[in-house]
Amino acid sequence: MDFLRKQLDKIKPHFEKGGKYEKFGPAYGGIETFLFVPNHTTKKGAHIRDGVDLKRVMITVVIALLPALFFGMWNIGDQHFSQIPGSDMSFMTLFIYGALKMLPMIIISYGVGLGIEFAYAIFRGHDVNEGYLVTGLLIPMIMPIDFPLWMLTISVIFAVIIGKEAFGGTGMNILNPALVARAFALFSYTGFMSGDQVWVTDAGIDGLSGETILGTLALGKETTTSVFDMFMGYMPGSIGETSVLMILIGAAILLFTGIASWRIMISSVIGAALVGLMFNAIGSDTNDLFNFPWYQHLLIGGFAFGMVFMATDPVSAAQTNTGKWIYGFLIGVFAILIRVVNPTLPEGVMMAILLMNVFAPTIDHYVIQSNVKRRQKRLIKLQKA
Repeated sequence: MDFLRKQLDKIKPHFEKGGKYEKFGPAYGGIETFLFVPNHTTKKGAHIRDGVDLKRVMITVVIALLPALFFGMWNIGDQHFSQIPGSDMSFMTLFIYGALKMLPMIIISYGVGLGIEFAYAIFRGHDVNEGYLVTGLLIPMIMPIDFPLWMLTISVIFAVIIGKEAFGGTGMNILNPALVARAFALFSYTGFMSGDQVWVTDAGIDGLSGETILGTLALGKETTTSVFDMFMGYMPGSIGETSVLMILIGAAILLFTGIASWRIMISSVIGAALVGLMFNAIGSDTNDLFNFPWYQHLLIGGFAFGMVFMATDPVSAAQTNTGKWIYGFLIGVFAILIRVVNPTLPEGVMMAILLMNVFAPTIDHYVIQSNVKRRQKRLIKLQKA
């Protein structure tokens, strides 16, 4: 590492102001701060002395994603070979198969996304933001495993340019970029994002399919997956979204480090549970999702993953404490509402989070105004007394 540090220091003057490659300074800075902790500090003004920077926050989120990612890799192999009668593969065989399927998607996501980020940084003359460290991993984790790489590339380009850079980059976007990528993929390549053949790699083997539980229920069929399997993640689904257990491990990491909001997580579960109970009470002879147990709604699809890693995005979520309760509750409500009422779009979590991303600033505005009015009334009472 000392050798690498010396080499970077040797070429650094060329990328500084007045250097031969001054224009590419942001790109150099992005690489340097990724490899080493930044050595710059605040020079003036009031500031907090803290070792936590954006890079550390993003790396922590990536670490929290790893349990779901590694399980997803194993599950890819398990779901694939379960389609082949008589196959009995070892854990490592299943994991390696899934990893080889997953790695090209991760490479495409980071390569294309970071390439655009570096290009924008050079064009605008500002530092490269570390925000894409998380987005680059989230995007492939919420896609079906056999999603064509060229479609993934276009989805990443759309998400980074329209969902992020168009608003000014990290910290300025109002929508979660990873969900923007998934929404673009869903509406642009619907046939590759839905149906019974996309959630298990090579699912057509021997005429067997790999449809998700939500897809099965939306088609009016009964699911045979047990609650235990739903919780553990032994079922078809997006790469990182199947195992609630692994997602909860990630949630514990985010909560322990203080990165994610427990208020958003808890309120979203409350909202989803109440709507699920309401539909259970109403019942339906034509829509099995009405009768699907409310607690199982929390275990399937992208609900758990969305609540832990996307609804809690500190940039696009509500910022006030009261606003977080409202924001999370409404995400839970709309997630189950869309899932049940619209069978053509059984995965409502994505749309619910994007919808509330748009209204998060409005929620915070009214919460702040309410606090101001309450304090004004208190002040008036004190003045009269």
